[in-house]
Amino acid sequence: MQTNDKISFGNFGWRVLDIQNNRILIITENIIETRSYHDRYVDITWADCALRKYLNDEFYGSFSTYEKSRIMPVINTNLDNQWYGTNGGCDTQDSIFLLSLEEAVCKYFGDSSTKLHKRNERHKYWFQSKDENNSKRVAASIGPANCYKRPYNSYWLRSPGRISKKAAYIKGTGCVGIQGNNVLKNNISEADYFGGVRPALWLRTE
Repeated sequence: MQTNDKISFGNFGWRVLDIQNNRILIITENIIETRSYHDRYVDITWADCALRKYLNDEFYGSFSTYEKSRIMPVINTNLDNQWYGTNGGCDTQDSIFLLSLEEAVCKYFGDSSTKLHKRNERHKYWFQSKDENNSKRVAASIGPANCYKRPYNSYWLRSPGRISKKAAYIKGTGCVGIQGNNVLKNNISEADYFGGVRPALWLRTE
């Protein structure tokens, strides 16, 4: 098995991001559904958000007993937002999780670390539209259409945005929305802030 291979697990197709000894890190090939990051418009971190609870409870529960035995819990570090310093919260133990800003930008979809750690003052909201790694972050949607009647192809990261009421995300073009979208829509103009969900997990291979 190699990174970038595609595999089936549970009811979804997954892409291999990393291989370590007897385990692999996988992420769903597509966006599988749309959800808000949290169920209230408040300051929140990944540790306490409703989306984390859903992934590690209801979504995790959708796997068979055997499949659950292969999912390996991991301690995730949740860094502060690299541009704005917004609190990333405490480390978490997760069976199912979302990628962080650093994982999506520096590790698993090419290395754009210079853009993350050396902010260009002209770019306040997301990375350059011509970032050479944008295309590697693009994911198709198989979920319902959003309020504009088109497939939703942006998806959440677990990292905070500019403030703690926002969470970072990947745009449909693969650009990194480092300023973030609101964790919950709170008026009609913000209906787009139901983000796509692209879960990740560590899978035991032996």
